[in-house]
Amino acid sequence: MSTPTHALSAAGVSIWLDDLSRSRIASGNLADLIATRDVTGVTTNPTIFQAAIGGGSADYAGELAALAAGGADADAAIFALTTEDVAAAADIFRPVYDATGGVDGRVSIEVSPDLAHDTEGTIAEAKTLWAKVDRPNALIKIPATKAGLPAITEVIGAGISVNVTLIFSLERYAAVIDAYLAGLEKAKDAGIDLSSIHSVASFFVSRVDTEVDKRLTAIGSDDALALKSKAGVANARLAYELFEQEFGADRAQALVAAGGTVQRPLWASTGVKDPSLPDTLYVTELVARGTVNTMPEKTLEATSDHGVVTGDTITGNYADAHAVIDGLAAVGVDFADVTQVLEDEGVAKFIDSWHDLQATVRTALATAPEASR
Repeated sequence: MSTPTHALSAAGVSIWLDDLSRSRIASGNLADLIATRDVTGVTTNPTIFQAAIGGGSADYAGELAALAAGGADADAAIFALTTEDVAAAADIFRPVYDATGGVDGRVSIEVSPDLAHDTEGTIAEAKTLWAKVDRPNALIKIPATKAGLPAITEVIGAGISVNVTLIFSLERYAAVIDAYLAGLEKAKDAGIDLSSIHSVASFFVSRVDTEVDKRLTAIGSDDALALKSKAGVANARLAYELFEQEFGADRAQALVAAGGTVQRPLWASTGVKDPSLPDTLYVTELVARGTVNTMPEKTLEATSDHGVVTGDTITGNYADAHAVIDGLAAVGVDFADVTQVLEDEGVAKFIDSWHDLQATVRTALATAPEASR
């Protein structure tokens, strides 16, 4: 029987799960989601690993004890645990990777958030993560900060596949596309097979509405209130318009002709924060061929249960999307400030989660039975 998730796949949308834990891997849950929900990839971030490892799960106790016995510090332990999970998940997704010619079956792992403003540190850690995971279907997540942009070019240029994360504005997205294309050009000059390099650009959605709606409520006029809960979808639709323009241009097409792959837009932060909104809003309103939607499990299950997929809901709505963004400016919302605030908050939240994870693992190492031997 066809389901909404099958309809999404038929419409050219790849469904990725925004969550990973050892229990998902060991229990067979991840494999089941591939079979029953058309899930074709997984994304992770420091918050997800903090929930998995720091949530009191016994799944990591044995390995933490062994790491403690070997004298590992918190960072070394986190590196070992997270890369092992990502490699195991990549193995589960390998048949999807093979069946899709490397497009899907992808599992992401992020460089340390402490490196968000450190270009050289990001490059070095991306290369270390790639070598350690040692799976062709891995993606190294690099934030789209100003320091992250040259790192993206360098890492792509080294033949490493990248998930660019924390994109909020069209201006920064344009810079991300440029960084990716520059990386492909660098790889081409180095004689690297361009077809082996894949990338997605993670454009955040629900967080935009959260910040914009707060400002619209404060303004309080009828025109302002009429724009609530529209900015996130509009911004993402305009990102897809930009994607079509940039990857249809001569520079990108020349790289595609040389074997390069298109950097796909990925819709992130697709869980609805406002309970008054439809719980599948950021899925069903952002359907277009060649996109990825990475969903928390709650959103995935809601979509599978009652999502209404009507085909492409992006490309015919560019004029409306531009009107929403223009309307925000007209009522006094500084959208450039919105996206900068969101980027700063996004980096800060991941740093906080990372430091929480370090503290949790540090405590676990200190109290592991073997640590006292």
